[in-house]
Amino acid sequence: MQARSYLKSVGDEVKSAFVQNRMILSFEEYMEDVFLKAPRLQARNAAQYVKDVFDFFGSEQRETPIGPVRRFKLFDLVGADAREGRVAGHEEVQNAIYRIIGSFVRAGRINKLILLHGPNGSAKSSLIGAVMRAMEQYSREPQGALYRVNWVFPSSKLVKGSIGFGGKGGEGSSDVSTFAHLEGDAIDARIVCEMKDHPLFLIPRGERKKLLERTCEAKNSEQSPQNVDFVLSDYVLDGELCHKCRQIYSGLLQSYGGDFQQVMRHVQIERFYVSKRYQQAAVTVEPQMSVDASMHQLTADKSVANLPAALQNMVIFEPHGPLVSANRGIIDYSDLLKRPLEAFKYLLGTIETSQVPMDYFLLQLDEVLLASSNEKHLSAFKEIPDFPSFKGRIELVRVPYLRRSSVEDEIYAERVTSTSVGKHVAPHATEVAALWAVLTRLKKPIPDRYKGELREIIDDLAPLEKLRLYDSGSAPDRLGLTHAKELKKALPQIARESDSYPNYEGRLGASAREIKTVLLNAAQLENHRCLTAQAVLEELDHLVKDKSVYEFLQQEVVDGYHDHEEFVRVAEAEFLEAVDEEVRESMGLVSEQQYRELFERYVQFVSAFVKGEKMRNKITGAYEKPDENIMVEMESIVMPEGDDRGDFRRSLIASIGAHKLEHPDDPSMQYEKIFPDLFRRLRDHYFGERKKVIRRVRDNYYRYLNDEARSLLPKELAQIETMLKTMTTRYKYCEHCARDAILSLMKRRYAD
Repeated sequence: MQARSYLKSVGDEVKSAFVQNRMILSFEEYMEDVFLKAPRLQARNAAQYVKDVFDFFGSEQRETPIGPVRRFKLFDLVGADAREGRVAGHEEVQNAIYRIIGSFVRAGRINKLILLHGPNGSAKSSLIGAVMRAMEQYSREPQGALYRVNWVFPSSKLVKGSIGFGGKGGEGSSDVSTFAHLEGDAIDARIVCEMKDHPLFLIPRGERKKLLERTCEAKNSEQSPQNVDFVLSDYVLDGELCHKCRQIYSGLLQSYGGDFQQVMRHVQIERFYVSKRYQQAAVTVEPQMSVDASMHQLTADKSVANLPAALQNMVIFEPHGPLVSANRGIIDYSDLLKRPLEAFKYLLGTIETSQVPMDYFLLQLDEVLLASSNEKHLSAFKEIPDFPSFKGRIELVRVPYLRRSSVEDEIYAERVTSTSVGKHVAPHATEVAALWAVLTRLKKPIPDRYKGELREIIDDLAPLEKLRLYDSGSAPDRLGLTHAKELKKALPQIARESDSYPNYEGRLGASAREIKTVLLNAAQLENHRCLTAQAVLEELDHLVKDKSVYEFLQQEVVDGYHDHEEFVRVAEAEFLEAVDEEVRESMGLVSEQQYRELFERYVQFVSAFVKGEKMRNKITGAYEKPDENIMVEMESIVMPEGDDRGDFRRSLIASIGAHKLEHPDDPSMQYEKIFPDLFRRLRDHYFGERKKVIRRVRDNYYRYLNDEARSLLPKELAQIETMLKTMTTRYKYCEHCARDAILSLMKRRYAD
């Protein structure tokens, strides 16, 4: 491929996109081809725009142990930078932000700052970053097109006489109907509006209001649900051109003797895109000792020597700063409360009026204000005398650490890959880290909040049992079906019991940042060829000893909670349990299909027993009562000790009926998901009876590793090779980490 032809093809593509996206328009073209075709889209303020971003990418209902939640898909977008991945969990935070934005839309104005608060590393910045990335993508869609005002002054070569300033209206004017599309030498000066003024601001306020009410009301008469509740914002109805644009507009209008159409010839409407990198309608302000908006005198700059003489003689100021760059978009004050109060006290007025006073004029803003803070700084902020003034202007949204280990694992599984750490990532490596992290965040439930037998159950709930309850809704194996059902019913109350406390659950514990460091350090251990769970456990053992660095390690142990050293052992036991199951399945001793068939047969017997029906004997063809011996044999394995058989059976059938009602569109009955605890007991029972077989396989595996494969019988060798193949293909181990996992399991669980 020749460079010339390649560059030509790229150039043609860029130009085509430029024209197709309507990047440059005259004011008349904007009104005719853009505004009048989609007035609602062009009459949005920043809050309406952000809400439409949420709606554009859509949402979905997700089932969780505490009930269904709505998740917005924009938090699943991945940016060009691989480090800017999706946000795991935090659906409640997403919905809180959406509700607040919706209230701004209904009110027609942005009158509060949204403050995300929580412990360090709880994804506050990630949530805001996800919204900004979604805005960037949406602004490139036809529905998300944003336009701004520029001013164009043509070259004196193009026209005779004066242009814009310095002559009487109409004298020496050009035949060109608009200067918006002039190029190169045909332009003496092009002035950009830093505030990204809305093109509609060029229409006088009274006429604009009539136009907006007429066009937007007409659109609302359509049968589109999203248009029914459209509210015209104060910004679009009453907004005015910024100081610089107003000076230029007034000067031109005076020069042309009040001829509005002559003034509009100088207007260029430019499409702009939201960009965090270039600080365009998406800006993050780090803690700093400076004001967030300022200005400089445009006409004092030699670079504007080509402006018309009359314009150079006027005093025109140009604002700049984060608040200016973020206008018509979103601004994020990262760690806002780390700054001295005086550095952001001006926000009191800005939040309420959407204005910032400059030395000679007011900046009119249209942007969603977001901020983040950790809990310590927020607590200190609440103690200052000025807090009551801020309280009415701030919406607080809590962002705690995640409390579901499977969701926590999503963070690490996406970021910690063979590419990022330089070696193979073994199964369970990130799971172990996520499990330990969540265990450090849990608080002992408060039994006094509950009554009857539930109070005792809550009081006895161990950290790992509470984690499983949060993660999958699984009750402890030691509970009967009745007590388990009662515990699951109380789960929403358990999850929210400390929400009103300053030291709420999810405020203290290991952060995702700290766990990522653990994983990266574990990947550097030279005694492990892969990033394995064993390597992660070694790093966690080091971390729990450094209590002077990590505040959460200094918590007092309460009935097993906050025992972070013991949690390492708990995580190790869970890892061995997972490997044990994988090894046993890889041996092919008992298949999952056999469990399912056994349990399905048992359910059929119990269903007939509860209904008082008879069952057809497949051999004799006669109808008989359900075989009591078969049911008792299964119940001796899966039923918790102390349960009444009759109650256990009725509860089983009731749970199946409830599942059918909740999932009417699901014809399949996946009993292993409905009764995970019962299936676990059934699986453990069958493998427990085969420990001798497993030990024999262990001995054969040791011989296999020690180059004694020739001494194995063909059947034994085939079993070992099948086990290893299954471990690598089904469970994604490599040769090295499979060996390490199997040896760890054999040493810990099946040693003589």
